[in-house]
Amino acid sequence: MPDAAPSHRELPHGGQLTFAPVPLPDPLPDPLSGPGGPGPGPVPAVVPGRSAGVPTAPAGPHAALLASLVPLLTAWLPRQRWFAGKGRPVTGFTLVAATELLPRTPGGGPGLVHLLLHAHQPPSAEDRARTGAPAEDCYQLLLGVTDVLPPHLAPALIGRPSGGPLDGLTTYEALADPRLAALLLERLRVPGRLGPLRFTREPDVTVPAGLAPRLLGAEQSNSSAVYGETYILKLFRRVGPGVNPDLELPRALARTGCARVPAPAAWFEADPRGPGGQPALPGLPPAAEPLTLGVLQPFLAGSADGWRLALDALAAGDDFTADAHALGRATAEVHLALAEALPTATLGRPQLEHLAAGMAQRLEAAADAVPALRPYRAALRRSYDALAALGRRPGPDRRAQRIHGDLHLGQALRTAADGRWSLIDFEGEPARPLAERRRPQPVARDVAGMLRSFDYAAAVGRAPAGGWAEKARAAFCDGYAAVHHDPRRDPLLLAAHETDKAVYEVLYEARHRPDWLPVPMAAIHRLAAEAARD
Repeated sequence: MPDAAPSHRELPHGGQLTFAPVPLPDPLPDPLSGPGGPGPGPVPAVVPGRSAGVPTAPAGPHAALLASLVPLLTAWLPRQRWFAGKGRPVTGFTLVAATELLPRTPGGGPGLVHLLLHAHQPPSAEDRARTGAPAEDCYQLLLGVTDVLPPHLAPALIGRPSGGPLDGLTTYEALADPRLAALLLERLRVPGRLGPLRFTREPDVTVPAGLAPRLLGAEQSNSSAVYGETYILKLFRRVGPGVNPDLELPRALARTGCARVPAPAAWFEADPRGPGGQPALPGLPPAAEPLTLGVLQPFLAGSADGWRLALDALAAGDDFTADAHALGRATAEVHLALAEALPTATLGRPQLEHLAAGMAQRLEAAADAVPALRPYRAALRRSYDALAALGRRPGPDRRAQRIHGDLHLGQALRTAADGRWSLIDFEGEPARPLAERRRPQPVARDVAGMLRSFDYAAAVGRAPAGGWAEKARAAFCDGYAAVHHDPRRDPLLLAAHETDKAVYEVLYEARHRPDWLPVPMAAIHRLAAEAARD
C-alpha cells in the first residue's frame, strides 16, 4: 500500500465518524476564507468572463482560491474527455464547494482538495432547444497539491496557481497519484462526513484496508480507479442534485436478489444540508437532493467486456451468436428485476406523442450541430411520426420502466470462469439531464442500444460479407424473447429508438471522435431508407 495518509485513523468496521474540516497548514491561509472571512466552510465565488470567452478574476478574499485556478482550469478542463461543453468557450466559474480531504505537508506529502464548481458557457443547441438558458454544468474535481510534481505524474499536471492560498504550488489530477487515490478508499471504508461530503458504506460490507489503487486509462465519460483487483470506484465528473442511476438501480436490483449487476459497497455524496440543516452548498437550495459523487462496487476480475469479445470474434472469423443470445437473456433478466423493484408506467397516446416529440427535438438539435445529418432529417422524422401514431391505434398498452439507459457491448462483462454476463454502468447517457435519465422508459431503448453496438463492432472489426451484425442482432433478440417478450414484435417502437440512438451517436462522434462519424452515419443512411419505404 502507498504511504498512509497523515490524517488516517483506523476505526472498527462499520463504525461512524464525523470528520471535521481541516484547515490548510501554515503558512497558507484557509482556501475558503481570507483575512476577516467567516472561517472554514464552502463559500461561493463567481468568476465572470470577457466577451471573448476568457475568464477574468474578481476581487475579494473569498474568490482567491478560484481566481488563482481560473487560468489553469480554463485551459485544462476543456481538454478532459468527460468535459461536456467541448466546442464552446468557458465564460466563467462558480465555486460551489471546496473541501480539503488531506492537508499538504510542506516539503513532504501531497495534499488533496475536492472541488465542486459550475462552468459557465453559452447554450448549446440542446440547451437552446430545452430551455434556452446558458449551460452551467457542475463538475467534480480532485486536485493534488504538492511542491514539486514527480516525473511519473507529469501527464496529470494542471498547473501552478499564481496568488491565492495555493500560490506557487503545483496542482494536478489527484486520481493519478496512488497516495491520494488510496485516501479516497479510506474515506469510503469508514462512513462519516467531511464538510458537505458524506461517505456511506453498506452495513453488511467490509472493505479491506491497503488495497493498492490503479487508475483506469480507458476512454469513458467519468473516471475510475481499481483497488487491489477487488473493488472499482467510479467518480462522476458532471454532477447534479439527485441520486445517480448508477447508484440507485444497482441497489434496487440487489434488493431483488438479481445477481447480474455488482451491488454497490459504498458511495459518497455532496449534501446541500449541513448536519444541523443549515445550507452546506451555497448556490444550491438546502431542499435540493444530494449530489452523487462516486460509487464503489466489486470489481469483476478476470472478466472481459462484450466489445473486446466481439472484436476478438471478428478477428478470429467467428460469429457471436451464442454470446449475443446469452447477453439477450441477461438483459431481459435485469429488465424484469427492475420492473419488480421500481415503479412502472403505461405508455398511452400522450406518452407516446411526448416520446416522439423528444426524439424529433433531439434530431433537430443534432442536425443543427452536424451538417452531415441534415439531408436525412425528413426521412428520419417519419420514424418518429410513426411512433406518435401508435397511440391512436387500438392494441395492448405499452409499458415504461426503469432501464439501463446507455446499453452497449462495452457495458456488459463476461466472466471467463463461467461465461456469465453481467451489466455495469447504469448512469445512462451522461449528456442527458439527470431527471430525464431517471424516468421510466420503454425497454426497447436498451434493446436498440445493443443492436447499434453490434453494428459498431462489425464496422470497427471489418466484418466480412455474410451478415455478422445481423446474426448477432437476431440472436440477442432471440435470447431476450426467451425470458421476456420479443422486442421485434413492436417494430415501430424499436425502429424509433434505434433511430434516436443513431442520432445521439452522430452528435457524440462529431464532438469527441470525428474519425468514427462514418459508423453511425451508415446507420442513419439505412434507417432513413427504411423509414422512407415504410
